Amino acid sequence: MKKIVIHRAGDYSQLKFETHPDLIINADSILVEVRASGVNYADIAIRWGLYESAKKFVGWPITPGFEFAGIVKATGQNITKFKAGDKVFGVTLFNAYASEVLVPEHQLFHLPENMSFEEAAAIPAVFMTAYHALFQNVVIRPGMIALIHSAAGGVGSSLVQLCKIAGITSIGVVGSSHKVQTLKDLGCDHIIDKSSEDLWKKVEVYAPYGVDLAFDANGLETLQESYNHLAPCGKLFAYGAHTMLPKTGGKVNWPKLIVDYLRAPRFNPINMTSENKSILAFNLSFLFSRKDLFNEAFTDLMKWFAEGKLRVPKVTTYALEKVGDAHRDLESGKTVGKLILIP
Repeated sequence: MKKIVIHRAGDYSQLKFETHPDLIINADSILVEVRASGVNYADIAIRWGLYESAKKFVGWPITPGFEFAGIVKATGQNITKFKAGDKVFGVTLFNAYASEVLVPEHQLFHLPENMSFEEAAAIPAVFMTAYHALFQNVVIRPGMIALIHSAAGGVGSSLVQLCKIAGITSIGVVGSSHKVQTLKDLGCDHIIDKSSEDLWKKVEVYAPYGVDLAFDANGLETLQESYNHLAPCGKLFAYGAHTMLPKTGGKVNWPKLIVDYLRAPRFNPINMTSENKSILAFNLSFLFSRKDLFNEAFTDLMKWFAEGKLRVPKVTTYALEKVGDAHRDLESGKTVGKLILIP
């Protein structure tokens, strides 16, 4: 099998394209021939040695990648829902940057007939993240307004669509004018191009009494103001800190990263109580054991895809051995939708 292996933290040169023995199946696993795998910002954090679950569960060396699509090659004797030859997609706790992946049954799903491998690999991590935030952590009420940062990206564009299903007014934020049309096509209610508009003044125009929900994976750059612009009973969701990482590859500016970490907002529970605001933070990689959450999410998501209520993000593909180019493009902040690797 072929896979990408990172032996130590660093820049793109640490993404090694290697040949390894084929995986060995066990009674409770499914062996999938990977036809496409998704790239996420978490993979970049893994490459830099800054992703907590990667350090906790794997260490070095590590093969990144949380989502994939492909064809079942073999199944263990305890597997009942899948058979060899089935077209599937799913999630894995790392290891998706490869030509083969071994996963338990609850992390795998049948590929819809009208969906390509590339499209299916663009779904699991971003839509599961968005679904978990919105439907498994929020009591949805009429009239809600949601602020969505990086709204043209994978998770952001998923949130825009899920807000529409939930009847929540969406305010989508993008950092470049070429991303605006993507949000228009998705039906985003209000769009802010922060490259040419004052972000927070526009938020106050669209939500003069504050937003009920704020989804922020930026980190230091916007986290405090996202909290400040919550309405009473509002919730801030923190699920990343990508603005604290390099945008051009090269090397991590460790002094700056340390300073940014120390400058990151600290929220006082006593103040939060008097302000009636709350903060929720999560990392999907620590939820892989929750079969109930995965089953609930993908049952709803696949139904909505079948009904035409959800659209797959725009897909850009790269050969697996060109993974460094994919990381470089994602770090640049110029991409729209999902980046997909083809083994």
